[in-house]
Amino acid sequence: MTDLNRLYLDLHSHPELSGQEKRTAGIVAAALRESGYEVIEHIGGYGVAGILRNGEGPTVWLRADMDALPVKEDTGLAYASEVVVANEDGIPTPVMHACGHDMHVTALIGAAETLAASIGEWTGTVVTVFQPAEENLSGARAMVDDGLLDKVPHPDVVLGQHVAPGPAGMVFYHSGATLAASDALEITLFGRGGHGSRPETTVDTVVLAASVIMRLQTIVSREIAAGDEAVVTIGRVEVGTKNNIIPDEGVLELSVRTYTPEVRAKVLAAINRIVEGEAAASGADRSPEIRTVYHSPPTVNDDDATRRVVGAFNSAFPGRVMAVPAGTGSEDFGILGAAAGAPSVYWFLGGADPKLFAPPADLMQVLGQIPSNHSPKYAPVIEPTTTVGVAALVTAARAWLTE
Repeated sequence: MTDLNRLYLDLHSHPELSGQEKRTAGIVAAALRESGYEVIEHIGGYGVAGILRNGEGPTVWLRADMDALPVKEDTGLAYASEVVVANEDGIPTPVMHACGHDMHVTALIGAAETLAASIGEWTGTVVTVFQPAEENLSGARAMVDDGLLDKVPHPDVVLGQHVAPGPAGMVFYHSGATLAASDALEITLFGRGGHGSRPETTVDTVVLAASVIMRLQTIVSREIAAGDEAVVTIGRVEVGTKNNIIPDEGVLELSVRTYTPEVRAKVLAAINRIVEGEAAASGADRSPEIRTVYHSPPTVNDDDATRRVVGAFNSAFPGRVMAVPAGTGSEDFGILGAAAGAPSVYWFLGGADPKLFAPPADLMQVLGQIPSNHSPKYAPVIEPTTTVGVAALVTAARAWLTE
């Protein structure tokens, strides 16, 4: 059996960006083969699938994502990442497992080994899906487009988990729409450049960008009903190069989160209307360009399948299973179940030091103070996060696999 704590330390110290997960995929494939799985590599990039057939019975897919983020680690840990690689534009970029995907890989390898070592206790088929490129929401679609459904047995259920900043040892869930749909947009604005001393001869793209940014903030507050939910975030603005040059072009990058197709359509239409309208009001000679960089649907947990998983969790982790509200983060996990026409369930593992939450500490106050996913200071405690992560995957899978 793999020393999972040592594996986690190794993965955390050697993160790989989306689409570059060669080393991690190799570790995964070797571990699966050692446990007797049939292994298929290079699915949709560096995706890896492992198949363990054990007689008649349901087929369960267990999924983990493998990629890291372009973040410089600031945890101060002895095993902190010092990796710097060239990103897709060739720019040297620090890399960190700031979202816990190293824990996801570790837990799924542990679960795969546990299920392989207990084949006398269940029947059916286990398929482990180690997915690349979740952080840019492209990996699940890439695996499906590369024939994942033709390469492995068809699932009766698709299961996955994500480490979160709650108390380690706890398991959290939500039935129905659990995570939001995500749309990444790139907006290119066109003005008319010129000298900073003669703005009357230009169409100032800086002013145009500022107007667009401010007006976009009114979509959620003034166009979306209070009972609906949406988030519009401008995460990148690039306009101009020098104090005395009025630029003729600018770029904005947006993140949009919604739960329903109706609200999504309304938000996207409002973005288009505002961008076009502000450009016209500025006297721009050329219409803006709005490009969808990627889209991922909401993560929706099947109600019946969720009840089944939660029932098994309550037996395995008494007093440590909690329902939580839906989150506005996004995942591409739901693409797998949707493509297969199978129910899916996605839950969350606590990964923060439980001592931080000991009474009389206030749960919400602690959550607001500790580092969360995507922070340069984020890292889950290794135990009991690893042990519970393995147990949660095995428990959920065994809720389907025939005894």
